[in-house]
Amino acid sequence: MQSASVEAERAAGGPTALDTAIGEFRAALPDGAVITDPQRLRTYECDGLASHRVVPAVVVLPETAEQVRDVVRACAAHEIPFVARGSGTGLSGGALPHSSGVLVVTSKMRRILEIDTANERAVVEPGVINLDVTKAAAPHGYYFAPDPSSQQVCSVGGNVAENSGGAHCLKYGFTVNHILGMEVVTPDGELVELGSDARDAPGYDLLGAFIGSEGTLGVVTKITVRLLRKPESVQTLLAGFPSTDEAGAAVSAIIADGVTPAAIEMMDALAIEAAEQAVQCGYPDGAGAVLVVELDGPAAEVEHTFTEVERHCRAHGAFEIRVAADDAERAMIWKGRKSAFAAVGRISPDYIVQDGVIPRTALPEVLGRIARLSSESGVRVANVFHAGDGNLHPLVLFDDAEPGAGERAEAVSGAILDLCIEHGGSITGEHGVGADKVKYMGRMFTADDLDTMQRVRCAFDPVGICNPGKVFPTPRLCGEVPGRRTGVHPLTEAGLADQF
Repeated sequence: MQSASVEAERAAGGPTALDTAIGEFRAALPDGAVITDPQRLRTYECDGLASHRVVPAVVVLPETAEQVRDVVRACAAHEIPFVARGSGTGLSGGALPHSSGVLVVTSKMRRILEIDTANERAVVEPGVINLDVTKAAAPHGYYFAPDPSSQQVCSVGGNVAENSGGAHCLKYGFTVNHILGMEVVTPDGELVELGSDARDAPGYDLLGAFIGSEGTLGVVTKITVRLLRKPESVQTLLAGFPSTDEAGAAVSAIIADGVTPAAIEMMDALAIEAAEQAVQCGYPDGAGAVLVVELDGPAAEVEHTFTEVERHCRAHGAFEIRVAADDAERAMIWKGRKSAFAAVGRISPDYIVQDGVIPRTALPEVLGRIARLSSESGVRVANVFHAGDGNLHPLVLFDDAEPGAGERAEAVSGAILDLCIEHGGSITGEHGVGADKVKYMGRMFTADDLDTMQRVRCAFDPVGICNPGKVFPTPRLCGEVPGRRTGVHPLTEAGLADQF
């Protein structure tokens, strides 16, 4: 279904700007790469956050950087909003389409252009699946470190947009720590290079500004990623605890002892129940919480630190500890954790995935507060998180068929984010703000903070057509004098943004 503004233009007679642009897209792209059929467009109406849905006016499927450039140039010439999308696995509505705009889907740009082990890097297109980079590098003894739970299906371009992390970000950092350079199409249709093959290029860190900008500064078309040597030794431990309090205390003790595991993941009883129903992962019976701890590095170091981790787990109440004997057992331990988000569908018809961050030391208090919120509201919450860096992923469960259930779940979800801010944390650790969390930005940042961020965005996109309505609650027109706005914003009035 087309937006009201497009329909109004057509009613006035003659082709619209969008009609003209679609003709230009068809001239620049291969046959079948421009989608306008209403039924096919619905395929792209949401990303992994299915509660937010918008049908795009048109979808394009470019196969080269030059084709992306031509599409964006046409959008800029006609001032048509556009949104970039990779695999569509995001969880914040970052790739939510614009009803009057163009959805630029990069999933056909999936070539691995180079594996350069001598310089420990690879060059890939944005549609390449995260795990496929590691598969290509593995025969050479290398791998790509960022590992979101969706790494079997998420794209590297999407990882760049959201600055994705994953279970191993505690030791290895986020996507931004593993990108050396990129080719991007700016919102005015210019093809430019950011970064370099060097580890630290001179000048302003435009690469760092682009990574994690959630598709609001342009479209990435080529990415140079760092590759790491496979560690000599990997040890994975599963520990069952009576509750999250004991498990959280073990996490703090491990980190305080100077041990930096590759990963420390925690799941509570409700998340364990869901994972057992979904993948039969065989976690310890009766556990109120489990920790998955993985160590990697030189064999002697792993052996020593593994003993310390096991000691801290037992000292803080672990009643069962299992150590993976081989890769198959290691994969089974991780299978329960990696399947957690999808698994809760076995115990609830609907759920909201949250993504707040707190200091590690606040884990017991915040988890206790979440439990009280759940009890008082009658809304169940399953907790899955990167315990090592305090990145919470509470799964707020509800049945949308029940009147008012969705609203109650939203209220609990928002209260959890307020808890994160109250404890000095953040409203997102790796999923991004997108369309889902724009209303919380003002709780975390001052008006001056938001204006400063907007100035960066305006430097890249002065017309405001690149993924409009995302990240900022009230986007400003570039050149607008900073200050608190009263009344309806012009972008809101034009249907290009939401105002809260």
